[in-house]
Amino acid sequence: MSVALQVLALMLAAVTMGLSLAHALEFPGKRRLSKEQYLIAQRIYYPGFTVGGLAEPAVIVATLALLTLTPWASQRFWLIAGAGMAFLVVQAIFWLMTQPMNTYWLRETELSPSAKNFFALGRADMPRDWTVARDRWERSHLLRAIAAMLGLLLLSVAVAS
Repeated sequence: MSVALQVLALMLAAVTMGLSLAHALEFPGKRRLSKEQYLIAQRIYYPGFTVGGLAEPAVIVATLALLTLTPWASQRFWLIAGAGMAFLVVQAIFWLMTQPMNTYWLRETELSPSAKNFFALGRADMPRDWTVARDRWERSHLLRAIAAMLGLLLLSVAVAS
């Protein structure tokens, strides 16, 4: 198995986990913000988190590449397969829970054409109470952080074994 590919997969997994965990750790403090403060805070994160978010599909590709280079039915194979599944769950949560809320938070924000196209994906009916939307978005990141931590853990054990 390629050491360079292992390191790349681990780095992408760490970025994926780190971004989700950062959002999850902000939740207690962000609950204290007024609606106006919260909406301002939401908009300042998107440029950096969007760039970092490129690691999320990349870690799935890297994990799949590692899986193809790993002997079938070995312990390492199943650890990498489990990590890949965890990273797929991270993406599923994003598209089903996080992205629809992104369209809500960014509806009044001036975006570049490419950002506008991306954030237009996944529109959903928005709750009337902004705190319901806030909690849904924040919980999605808690769930993503848990799945990403599991993926990073499984991948780390696979690479170390």
